[in-house]
Amino acid sequence: MTAGSRIPSRMIGLLAILCLAVLAWTTFGFVLPFRHETGAMVLDTYFTGYDRPTVAAMQHVLSDNDVARALLRSMYLGPELVLPALVMMLLFTIVVKLQPGGSYFGKPMHPAFIKAIYVLPFVYCFADYAENLSSLIAFGDSGAAASAAALLPWMTKLKFATLAVSAIVILRFVLIRLTPGGVDGR
Repeated sequence: MTAGSRIPSRMIGLLAILCLAVLAWTTFGFVLPFRHETGAMVLDTYFTGYDRPTVAAMQHVLSDNDVARALLRSMYLGPELVLPALVMMLLFTIVVKLQPGGSYFGKPMHPAFIKAIYVLPFVYCFADYAENLSSLIAFGDSGAAASAAALLPWMTKLKFATLAVSAIVILRFVLIRLTPGGVDGR
């Protein structure tokens, strides 16, 4: 029996439900009220990323609106404190359940490549927390706001890149498992 086979599918389902619940809390409790209050979207919803002028525009919006600043701060100290860890646990649990291995383009996968697959969810989590911390500093009254504002777009790009690569890798291993012969004939 291997480690992945001992992870019940209902545990993955429960983690997915928890992620969706916290995402709903974020969306309905903070993102939509923020948009209603300011007419602008929270930067975390820009899936294609954003640049320094967008961050500066958000700083300007928040400098004039205490309610929006409080909403954003509460979001980062509420659901956004939990969501990255939940998503990381979900991604890591799925990867462990799928047991990456086998061949890649007809050659056996190198052990370092397999380890990199296991590390991806942790890199995502680090980038998401770094983005949240950068947002708190950039949109606060700190003297380091300019540095955090410059770092913020890069953390967002890293977060979404690792999330996308994790999803692609998971999808690849799911598809391999569904094909006859799967990994190493299993």
